[in-house]
Amino acid sequence: MARPKRPGLRKLITTCPHMRRVHELAGMPQPRGLEPGFATLLRIIVDQQVSTQSGAAIWRRLVESLGQVTPDIILHAGEDGLRQCGFSGAKARYGIALATAVTDGTVELHKLPRMSNERVEVALTQIKGIGRWTAEIYLMFALGRPDIWPAGDLAVAEAAGQLLGLPARPTIPEMDVIGERWRPWRSTAAVMLWHYYRHIRTGSGGQPAVT
Repeated sequence: MARPKRPGLRKLITTCPHMRRVHELAGMPQPRGLEPGFATLLRIIVDQQVSTQSGAAIWRRLVESLGQVTPDIILHAGEDGLRQCGFSGAKARYGIALATAVTDGTVELHKLPRMSNERVEVALTQIKGIGRWTAEIYLMFALGRPDIWPAGDLAVAEAAGQLLGLPARPTIPEMDVIGERWRPWRSTAAVMLWHYYRHIRTGSGGQPAVT
């Protein structure tokens, strides 16, 4: 067996028949780490409820248009500038809200790595446009927290439902219960479920559309 690329992956594969099945069917997921900071958090906002391809296209246009992605540059571009790069009206407002919160010190992103999961989520979700899912994705991929469970992610829920043979896609409360079986490696379990979702949708590995 290849060396796991994420914390707890070997443990999950060897102790959980469901994770072992994902590994046998789809192989190992690609490692995915993000640099902590403003640009990554804005990118996660961009990726909310759009496909991977759409999010990448919007981000590419943003970088090509603005060069660097910093709070000051985003504030200078304004909502109109963000919309010209493909942001929806709502996401343009969220981007400005994030840039404002970082600039005025409402949120100090450099302090987040030293904070608990709960405190990070509270700090981030006070910003308009950042909910549980966005905070969880930041915790998982930018801060590398091993036991985050994005119960509201539709792809994760769909994959879990199919993997466990459930009659319908589980609800968020049901997903919270399901995730308990994979503590303390729920972040890695979620990555495996994204990997499985992509496999059953397209027959290939990698990350699915963000939902």
